[in-house]
Amino acid sequence: MMKGIAKVALGVIAAGMFSGVALAGMDAMVGKWKWQDFVVECAKGGEHGLSCKVASGPKNVGMEMIVSPIKEENGMFVGKVKHPANGQVYNTKMTQPDKDSWKLDGCTDDGACATGTFVRVK
Repeated sequence: MMKGIAKVALGVIAAGMFSGVALAGMDAMVGKWKWQDFVVECAKGGEHGLSCKVASGPKNVGMEMIVSPIKEENGMFVGKVKHPANGQVYNTKMTQPDKDSWKLDGCTDDGACATGTFVRVK
């Protein structure tokens, strides 16, 4: 019985630590980011816990880019993200090479793929 309780307790502690890592990573996305002619502003909140909207650019200003929960998997974040230029939804993998950039790689369900690095606007 005691071993079962210890396993459950360790599972709860590990889940809490894992959730904290994912949450800390998502907090790093908060701010303004530039990609090509677009500026995207990300803030805590929204339907999926993080909201990233096109703040300026040649089109799609005001468009919400995050269209699914963002989850931590294998050291990266994954989720469905709209492309700021074309509005298509990409199954996206996000990594943070340094504190001032995020690299996004993804493909649509139809197989169109894109990659780009968003750089922090200071």
